[in-house]
Order: sequence, then C-alpha cells, then structure tokens
Amino acid sequence: MIQNIHTNQKSPSKSQNVSRPTTVCDEIERYLTNIFEKELNEKGSILVSYNPFVIKKIAGYLSGRIKMPASIGIAGETASGKSTITMDLIDTIESFATEFNIPDVITRVNTDDYYYDRSEMVKSAGSFAEFAKNYDLDVPQALELELMSKHIMELLSGKSTYLPKYDMSGTAIRHDNYTLAKPSKIIISEGLFTLTEKVIDAFNFKIYVDIEEDLKKERFYIRANERGLGDSADHIYANANEKAEIHIRPCKEKADIVLSGAADRIKYKNFLNKIIGIVQELYFSEEE
Repeated sequence: MIQNIHTNQKSPSKSQNVSRPTTVCDEIERYLTNIFEKELNEKGSILVSYNPFVIKKIAGYLSGRIKMPASIGIAGETASGKSTITMDLIDTIESFATEFNIPDVITRVNTDDYYYDRSEMVKSAGSFAEFAKNYDLDVPQALELELMSKHIMELLSGKSTYLPKYDMSGTAIRHDNYTLAKPSKIIISEGLFTLTEKVIDAFNFKIYVDIEEDLKKERFYIRANERGLGDSADHIYANANEKAEIHIRPCKEKADIVLSGAADRIKYKNFLNKIIGIVQELYFSEEE
C-alpha cells in the first residue's frame, strides 16, 4: 500500500530543483488512482465513471491537508439503490470508527425529511392516495431544500442543529426541530433531489447512482407490491420517470462519481475498505 510515506520523502538536489518533493498527499493520490482504475475496469464494477479531480479531493482529506468536514451528497432515481448504498457506506464507516474509537465520524441528513408538511391537504382529500393524485411529490419543489442546505452548512461550520422528520406512513406530516444532529467528520445525504440546484452547493463530494431501466422497473414494482399501491403503481411509476428526466437524470453530469446501482453490495464495502485502509495505515498503525 502506502509504505513508509513519511520517511521516503527526499529533498531535491540542485539538479532536481524543477521537481517538487513527493508528499503524503501525492502518495495517497497515486494509490487512489490505482484502486479507482482497477475497479473501473473490473467486471461488475461499482464505478460507471469518475472525475479525476475527485481523487485529489479525497487525497486532500485523507492526508489531513484539508481539515474541514466532508459533505457527501448521493442522488439517483427511484429504486436506483441509492438508499441501500448510503446505509452500507454508513455501516462500514461506523464499524471502522467503533473499532478505533473515533468519535463523531458521520452524520446523516435525510433528504426525504425535507418534504413540506401537507397533512392538512391529506385530510381534506380524505386519504394520501387521493391527495397524491393532485399533488406531485416527484419534483424538487415538494421539498424545502433551502432549509436542508442551511442545516448542512451549519453542521460543516461546527454547529449542532435540529433536523426535521417527515412521516412516510401517508400522513404527510413533517415534525420540525425533531432530531438533534451534531457536527462530525462526514455529513452524508441521499435522495431523489439531493444534487438539485438549491442544495448541490452544500456538498464537497457529489455522487450519482445510475441504474438500467429494466432493473429499476423490476425493483419499483416489487416495492409497490409490498406497499400495496395496487393499480396506482403504473401512474406513480410513469410520473416518476417523466419527472426524473427533467429533474434527476441531469444531476449525473454534475457528479464527481457515478456509481452502478446494479453492482453487488459486497463490492461497495470492499472498495470503501480499501480507502479506509489508507486512514488506518496513516493514523492507526503501530510504529515499528
């Protein structure tokens, strides 16, 4: 991996003064480039594409050159796998933090909790199903994304803040100031509209989860059956697809990393553990 990076740095001779000395950040960048490229070229890769500049950003954080907290935004269409990927990332990072007793490592800000409270409209309609016929939940305007951006920026600046909690059971109630969120080393968010205009600038790292139409449709209808959507599933899916074309798919072009929503979950964890391994070697390996 990154062997003896602190001791391998040499001062340039006079004949070498056009080159800068190798730094820890340089070594990490080379290692990251290697694992990203190797993963990208593997069968069933978790990576669809990535902007090479993201390697420099990750290396800056891992080396300690960038000392501010990192915010990660993960977006994708319905049934793309973004929630599963996010929770696997959180679990993997928290497991490492627990093993090495690292405090305040990660805070999740759930995009879905920023849906506007429309409980009175649900009551007037008689049910959530009737309400949803005339109110579009598949557009960014259905969420208070400005508030989400404000909360993320507060956490990044070292301030604790209270987050809302949206009731997903069909009441359309949003409980404001519900969950106390404390500053941490990583702030992570995921949702349909996490990388849309009003919130995208809050994220240092932007990730998009891509998915093929057939697999997305299969996952959606399995979920629709579990939720008892019945005949309304076709309308919901068609509307989600139409609005995704306008509001979600363009976010792919803004992403630092595009992930495959079809990749094996184990591959995500293995890839992340390679990056975590750099942290372990730099900061938690015993000196010989």
